[in-house]
Amino acid sequence: MKLRLLISALTNYRNLGILIVLSVLSSSLESDMSYIAYVASFVVYLGFSLQSFTSKKFQDNFIHESKKKQIKNLDEMCKKLADETKAYTNAAYYKKLCSIMEDKTEIVQAYFKDEFNYLKERITEQTLNLVITYIKLLKNFCKRCRDLNLTDINPIIERINQNRRKLDFIKDQKVYEDLKKTIEMDEKILNRLKEEKQDLERIDTKLDYIKSTVSMFKHQIGMSMESEEMIEKIENTLNEATALESVLEKRHKKRNSAF
Repeated sequence: MKLRLLISALTNYRNLGILIVLSVLSSSLESDMSYIAYVASFVVYLGFSLQSFTSKKFQDNFIHESKKKQIKNLDEMCKKLADETKAYTNAAYYKKLCSIMEDKTEIVQAYFKDEFNYLKERITEQTLNLVITYIKLLKNFCKRCRDLNLTDINPIIERINQNRRKLDFIKDQKVYEDLKKTIEMDEKILNRLKEEKQDLERIDTKLDYIKSTVSMFKHQIGMSMESEEMIEKIENTLNEATALESVLEKRHKKRNSAF
């Protein structure tokens, strides 16, 4: 951070302008004096650069410009992730994706349109992070929903029923135990699919909550109702969503490695 601030001070238009003007004036002097003048010009330039580096106004402006650039980058990341995710959505979830992207666009436009406001800047940055997490969650959710929908559990249920009927007629104890283990394995598969379906229902609820949160912030920002409580709420929501997305990503990688 300090290195980038120093570079910004050294490349500041005012400071470079002073260096150029003094260098031009130095070049017009006699050769004996020009060298000293060049050194003096560079010292003056360093002095003004150091003044900028230690100036609170310059530091605040540097931080603000850095945040603006970061917000633009986050905005572009949202667009890129949304383009990647829309291929996995159905009509209903594509509509939700478009809706949160519209809210995101209005929040970003409000940020760049209005005068600098620290709270609005912080809320805009964290809202974009929340939208990014929402899109990642949505992509993972839609991919897993598609996988589950393609999983036909009827053959498993039928196999369990058939094997249970067979148990009544088996006399050999070893065969009986083997068949019982087969039934238990199939039941575990069904339970795992049932648990995953319940997890997806919880994620669906979380997605709707995140979307509602972003929409609420859009309206509050539009009415200039920014507050510290908003920042706290969005950060809590972001932390919960990020933790959930991380768990899903680990599960996804674990499933892939199993095949």
